[in-house]
Amino acid sequence: MSGSSDRPLAVPAAVRPRSAGRQMTRDYSVLAKIVRESGLLRRRYGYYWTRLGLTVTAFGAVWVGVVLVGDSWWQLALAAALAFVLAQLAFLGHDSAHRQMFRSRPWNDWTARILANAFVGLSFSWWTAKHDAHHTAPNQVGQDPDISPGVIAFTPEVLASRRGWRGVLARRQGWFFFPLLTLEGLNLHVASVRTLVARRPVPHRAVELPLLLGRLVLYVAALAILLPPGIAVSFLATQLAVFGVLLGGAFAPNHKGMPIVPAGADVDFLRRQVLMSRNIRGNLVVDLLMGGLNRQIEHHLFPSMPRPNLKQVQPLVREYCAELGVTYTEVGFFTSYRIVVGYLNDVPGRARDPFSCPLAASLGR
Repeated sequence: MSGSSDRPLAVPAAVRPRSAGRQMTRDYSVLAKIVRESGLLRRRYGYYWTRLGLTVTAFGAVWVGVVLVGDSWWQLALAAALAFVLAQLAFLGHDSAHRQMFRSRPWNDWTARILANAFVGLSFSWWTAKHDAHHTAPNQVGQDPDISPGVIAFTPEVLASRRGWRGVLARRQGWFFFPLLTLEGLNLHVASVRTLVARRPVPHRAVELPLLLGRLVLYVAALAILLPPGIAVSFLATQLAVFGVLLGGAFAPNHKGMPIVPAGADVDFLRRQVLMSRNIRGNLVVDLLMGGLNRQIEHHLFPSMPRPNLKQVQPLVREYCAELGVTYTEVGFFTSYRIVVGYLNDVPGRARDPFSCPLAASLGR
């Protein structure tokens, strides 16, 4: 079957699970065999070369606009446009880091490294280490850095450790979720620089550090040269805020509010990826805003699958999960954020409620 077909895929009868006693460790192998035979793991060169070309062109067009608009507060609209383009470049870097673009590992890695450091201003090495750990153990305490203790408390234990004013804020942290996302862009830049200047080993530091620092310095210098001080500062603040909301808003709804896995839990690969992930329903606009990550379940099961093929494999995965009795979670765009805010405002209650926990229900706990 062609990797570009839009027809729903059915699970072949010959490989459908028939016995309730099937070993869980084999469940993913069966699904992986079906997907390999479907052709949906094939590269989509035309899609990615076109998207790369259009996005880089849009990046250049924004800067042409900055020069032409000049001394005007309309520059803030261009700042928001730049944030959107940078988010799209970050999504492409994400795809390349997962080896979705090319068959060659070096081609994928260096494409992601250039996009991340030279265009977006993020360290490829820092992001890859963090993101790989997340994919290995999504929502698992002590393993997934995305739920590690920080400004936001994701587990009852971390929440209980907050005292005084920090405890008061933590118990209403859901209301601060979106305001905090406006700082996420700055946080990503800071974390990237700190990683590259730290003394611990970093792959290709000699390439990444000059690219990253050069990009950040040139960006600030360009704003200082092209724009009056007030507009330049406002441009930078707007771009960072919108960029943080776009990236954080694309990643957060996929796992926040889903089951938190205890540190010592042993869950097979298929259930680990499906039960801790949430898909977001939507249209082409949602696909664009979330960089394809709205099909998070399929992405976690097949991280190297090209982004446009995730939509095509979705019916197959959904049907397969239904036959196994594995909960497949998919909600609307705005509902996903309501769930996230509700969870963050009531971490103890939501985290221990077995009736709202797909993992507990699936494992019969």
